[in-house]
Amino acid sequence: MRSPDISRYGIVAQSLHWITAALVLAAFTLGPGGSEEHVYAAARNSDRQWHETLGVMVFFISTVRLAWAAVDRRPDPALAHPWMDSASRIVQGGLYLLLFAVPLTAIAGAWLENHPLTLVGDVNIIAPFAADHALGAMIAEAHGWLGDAILWLAGLHAAAAVYHHWMLGDRVLVSMLPDWLARLLPARRD
Repeated sequence: MRSPDISRYGIVAQSLHWITAALVLAAFTLGPGGSEEHVYAAARNSDRQWHETLGVMVFFISTVRLAWAAVDRRPDPALAHPWMDSASRIVQGGLYLLLFAVPLTAIAGAWLENHPLTLVGDVNIIAPFAADHALGAMIAEAHGWLGDAILWLAGLHAAAAVYHHWMLGDRVLVSMLPDWLARLLPARRD
């Protein structure tokens, strides 16, 4: 017996998706950026603590999200050109990769530069390995580039969802929106 078709993600998948998006955006916004001296300046402690805390939260929520995706039923795919399906998989795979790479490069870069991971509440987590400042600086620079990349890729992902809704008239966008918001969104007019 075939299970019934579904057109929307469940509430857990939707919640994890939007919590992840909010955490990434908040972490990016609070990221002190710049040179090591700038990032670790006393005046930046609060922003850095929030940035690092949010980054750790991104890592953990992404782990939960990946585990949930492994057991949850996905909506039936929209009828689209094969290249769109391939592009969608590449973008989603890239986003998942970056959701793990960005926090891990931040932690590794900080620890290798001999800085503890400092979370909100002045919780310091020191490196479990010896410092290598040059390697840490390279990884910290990669973290900055990857942080920019995740926003660009997420923007492309969002633009594609809007394109699906307004230009193709399918349910890709509304499949990830909460029900109340999906009902408010006007349908494409032909």
